[in-house]
Amino acid sequence: MKKSVFISTEYITLGQLLKEEDVVSSGGQAKWYLKDHQVMLNDEPENRRGKKLYDGDNVEVMDVGLFFIRKK
Repeated sequence: MKKSVFISTEYITLGQLLKEEDVVSSGGQAKWYLKDHQVMLNDEPENRRGKKLYDGDNVEVMDVGLFFIRKK
C-alpha cells in the first residue's frame, strides 16, 4: 500500500506517524514495535520513534506499506 501523509507542521515524528496510521495505538507501543519490525526511512533502517520526518521523506513499514510525507 502506498499512501501520502499530509502534515501541516514542519515535521512529524516516526512514533506519531505510526500512531496516526493505526500501526500502533500509543507512543509507548511505537518503541516496542520499532524493536521488532523493520522500518526504512528514505531506504535506510530507522528505529528511533522520535526521528523527525519532513516533507519529501519516504517511510516503508514492512508488512504495512509505504508512506510519503507531504506538506499541506
